[in-house]
Amino acid sequence: LGTISVFVYLPECTGDHVQQQPEGVIATEGGLVTLSCQYNTSANNNAYLFWYKQEENDFPKHMLTRFSFGSGDNAGGFKGRFDASLNAKTQSVPLTIQRLQLSDSALYYCALQPTVAGNLCTLYKNL
Repeated sequence: LGTISVFVYLPECTGDHVQQQPEGVIATEGGLVTLSCQYNTSANNNAYLFWYKQEENDFPKHMLTRFSFGSGDNAGGFKGRFDASLNAKTQSVPLTIQRLQLSDSALYYCALQPTVAGNLCTLYKNL
């Protein structure tokens, strides 16, 4: 069986934010992995959370959406083996990937709606 490496993106922003721990996970092909995502938002009663998958040398692909007031949906290609449940009380939306495949090795992002809608954390390089 092959080894699968999964990484999460850990930005540091103020205000509404998400936190993903740990930075990397190593799992076995055919197994199961759960990636954590804790969020903090001023819109607790109406939170929208998104998971993205980014493979090497590619752009992030939307996997699924979860709402604090409903179940949300999975994008095409991410149905069946991928699931997440938003828990408004614990402010978490962990992503579970079942029956792991080598193609699951990637960087996974958890994002709040303000991040997607344009309330971005901007990184600047001092020249």
